[in-house]
Amino acid sequence: MALLNIKNLTVKFATATGSFTAVDGIDVHVDRGEVLAIVGESGSGKSVSMLAVMGLLPDTASITADEMTYDGRDISNLSASERRTLIGREITMIFQEPVASLNPSFTVGFQIEEVLRLNLGLSRRDAQSRALDLFRAVGIPEPEAKIKAYPHQMSGGQCQRVMIAIAIASNPRLLIADEPTTALDVTIQKQILDLLMKLQEDYGMALILITHDMGVVAETADRVVVQYQGKKMEEADVLSLFENPQSPYTRALLSALPEHATGDRLPTVSDFFAQETAR
Repeated sequence: MALLNIKNLTVKFATATGSFTAVDGIDVHVDRGEVLAIVGESGSGKSVSMLAVMGLLPDTASITADEMTYDGRDISNLSASERRTLIGREITMIFQEPVASLNPSFTVGFQIEEVLRLNLGLSRRDAQSRALDLFRAVGIPEPEAKIKAYPHQMSGGQCQRVMIAIAIASNPRLLIADEPTTALDVTIQKQILDLLMKLQEDYGMALILITHDMGVVAETADRVVVQYQGKKMEEADVLSLFENPQSPYTRALLSALPEHATGDRLPTVSDFFAQETAR
């Protein structure tokens, strides 16, 4: 049985000009200990679909699904208290902008200790000790000093490590990472991805990695879901996807990789669809 199972998920937003469909009837599942990549360009509904699972969409969103279960439990209509029990403990999420996700008014140590006290019921002293252990686990240098820092006093890579520490604080069974390397330089991106994969293996978590980077997919994923304009275009294990993509859109994404460039410019998805239409 899948750890997370979603069938026919649709998300619509009420706008001044009418209803807008951001996610259009997708099916997604992830098994225990599996790394699932959800890939697609900006606006394909990747983040929205997972925010719907987390219950973090605004009131303007209308969410429907034939099935939305976690470990066999229906999570589509949880009460506020039930959702607080589940989200942040068993299911956690890392967001795109680490600095924006942290509260600038409090030290990073206070913020992770608050999570530990609320979710695990630790005393202040135990939370402080556990926070230091987590900072060491995610590779933050000089943790005794950094735990007293405010977000603006840390680099983007360090803030992302703090967000990862917060996400794994309660030993979740499912971690959702939403473009966790977008705002970071290339060297730090590699470090963060290596860290996520190490933690996923050490903790035995299922990991859903939301990305637009096919290189990241090739290095990390067991299985891949490709989305475009709110719809699922293709689903396959990572080797099959790269060796024999079935969807024209997947082929378009792969054709846009730098190693496939010819001439003076990189091909785009639009270029590929134009070529497909012309055939």
